[in-house]
Amino acid sequence: MFELPDIRRRSLAALISVFLLFSACSSDRSDGTGDTTYGRKPKSEPQASDVQAGAERPVDAETLPYAEVDEELVYGHFAFPSDMVEPLPAIIVVHDWWGLNDDIRDAASRLAAAGYMVLAVDLYSGETVKSVEAARNKMISVVENPDDVEANLRQALEFVSIAGAPKKAMLGWGFGGGWSLNSTMLFPNDVDAAVIFYGQVSTDEDRLRTINAPVLGFFGARDRGIKVESVQEFEEAMQRLRKDLTLQIYKDVGHAFADPARSNYHSENAEDAWQRTIEFLTANLSTADPS
Repeated sequence: MFELPDIRRRSLAALISVFLLFSACSSDRSDGTGDTTYGRKPKSEPQASDVQAGAERPVDAETLPYAEVDEELVYGHFAFPSDMVEPLPAIIVVHDWWGLNDDIRDAASRLAAAGYMVLAVDLYSGETVKSVEAARNKMISVVENPDDVEANLRQALEFVSIAGAPKKAMLGWGFGGGWSLNSTMLFPNDVDAAVIFYGQVSTDEDRLRTINAPVLGFFGARDRGIKVESVQEFEEAMQRLRKDLTLQIYKDVGHAFADPARSNYHSENAEDAWQRTIEFLTANLSTADPS
């Protein structure tokens, strides 16, 4: 049987060590304009890892194998700041029911630009879908095999641990938001924070009791799939268990309000949720000595 852990270790070790070598060698170099280069490809060479204008830091990204499920390699999008000089806290990004598409890669790079190592996982075996019917069918087929998803996400957390991440968070949208929460229950000792964008929640207190990490959730009051009543029941269950939960329910939006490709997109609330997410991650993934 193909031993993926060795492949993951070699891939990550090579990526991180080579990158850090370039960073160290070029930290004292300048192109004469005052800009410091950090081993990146020339700007004249297009790269998917470049971040949109306004991002805090430039980002590099690679497609790497991070898991083996049913004896098949699973590839994810691994992004990190181009000026990284040592391993950073990591975020596991879980896609919505469309699959690991360019929107998810862009979001992963945006998180990396904020100062994190980010692994966007793939629960669809390399497939992406565009129609609602195809997305629903694909999601159902995955949900019917939860053991595969659990193995996928467990190995994703192992992957960023191998990369040296001192702390780890889960973050997902819709279908992925539900799995972000599930991961805090499945791997309570491996997840330091979780963010849910309009994902399925639970009121099963036996399962919720296992959560050790702070959770941040964003929902729309007009969501017809994840009804606000179920979110409020989730909140009440978490309060009874004295869990660390912060909820933001936007009153005038429905499902997928943070997805720019959807008709429900609400730019103001989406940006507010993003800023709250960054603040939450900063507070809970910081490795700085509080003293």
